[in-house]
Amino acid sequence: MKTKLTLLVTSAAALFLAACSSERADETTVTTEAATPYPLETCIVSGEALGSMGEPIVIVHEGREIKFCCDACQPTFEEDPEKFLNKLEQ
Repeated sequence: MKTKLTLLVTSAAALFLAACSSERADETTVTTEAATPYPLETCIVSGEALGSMGEPIVIVHEGREIKFCCDACQPTFEEDPEKFLNKLEQ
């Protein structure tokens, strides 16, 4: 009985997480499609080529798509976005 209950709870948790994951992906896609496209082929923070460190990280900041070469660049951007957004204006 205890094994069946554990299996049931584990299965329910897995289904819940899978559903949440799909919804989040859909929200990101919609938000990114509505954003102004990112014009650079390089990371806005480090200047490294996008894709040089794996799949680029993509966020939307104030209606603009922003791309980073890796996870480490996003917090740096978020500390002072205006500093980096000037690169998009040039």
